[in-house]
Amino acid sequence: MKILRKLTATLLATVVLTAPIAGFAAEKKAGKNAPKPKPYTLNTCAVSDEKLGGDMGEPYVFTHEGREIKLCCKSCLKDFKKAPAKFIKKIEEAEKKAKK
Repeated sequence: MKILRKLTATLLATVVLTAPIAGFAAEKKAGKNAPKPKPYTLNTCAVSDEKLGGDMGEPYVFTHEGREIKLCCKSCLKDFKKAPAKFIKKIEEAEKKAKK
């Protein structure tokens, strides 16, 4: 009975201690192969049209469906999540306009 307890404790400790290492290795490997998101080229927030880096400080940057998005602040994220297609369309139209 004592041997079974020791064996179980050893096995449990091994799993608990190696799981974070395995997860980190998988995360690092996925990061190397992950494609870079399409860059955000506008100087304004996609939601509020505020200038990025203005009074609100550093922009809130995240990736949405393979595309980098920059918002003037994290508060705009709530509005973005309500209608992401609307804001993606707005970004794409502004990018097309800027290319002309």
